[in-house]
Amino acid sequence: METFEDFMARIGPDPAVTGVVLSGSQAREGTATAHSDHDVYLIVAEGVAYEPRRDELVDAVVMTLEQFRGHALPGSGTEWNRYAFAYAKVLKDTGDGLIASLVTAKATLTPGEADAVGREALGVFLNSAYRCLKNGRDGNRVGVLLDGAETVPSYLAYVFALHGRVRPYNKYLEWELRHHPLGPASWSAGELLPRLEAALSAEAPAAVRVLLNDLEPYARAAGHGDVLDSWGEDLAFMRGA
Repeated sequence: METFEDFMARIGPDPAVTGVVLSGSQAREGTATAHSDHDVYLIVAEGVAYEPRRDELVDAVVMTLEQFRGHALPGSGTEWNRYAFAYAKVLKDTGDGLIASLVTAKATLTPGEADAVGREALGVFLNSAYRCLKNGRDGNRVGVLLDGAETVPSYLAYVFALHGRVRPYNKYLEWELRHHPLGPASWSAGELLPRLEAALSAEAPAAVRVLLNDLEPYARAAGHGDVLDSWGEDLAFMRGA
């Protein structure tokens, strides 16, 4: 089977391949294991029929430049894949550095995107937190577990959006927090990860309240107080008043 090094030696000089982007664990220092393949995006010229590859050594996705421009961006339908370009490495680029600039744009949120993503994520987090807390009040154990779990993705999307960053895939969350920490100490790996684990357990109501009460000052400072206040008197219940 062709190794990744031989694969690159073959496609690198090919003029039909205008860009190569390495993603996944091989692009993030310290995350690759013995089972990690090389995730690459091949950007090819229009009209070129280039075969994708997926095996235990290489997972190569083929796109034209126009397809790559919009991939993983809002409205593309592939927004779920945006974190793939955080810390990605450009192995081949156009002469003007276009591929690198497109990767950079995918890897971070613009201020407008951060606000939009943040507002939506905060609303989802509050809704899930409210449901989890009501289930806790009413003794609905299964509801507590399910709604507690649903608070975690939106919470993470929000706190990363506050920093103009894309929420990491779960696989890389601990690595991200340790190597590229968020600002507040309460969002450090040592403090945040145990809180998230608690939100996935029978302790979810108490854990969710801690997450909410810690988050509220930052949300208001970011101009999202209206999202919180839209909950009216229920916000006091969620806070634990």
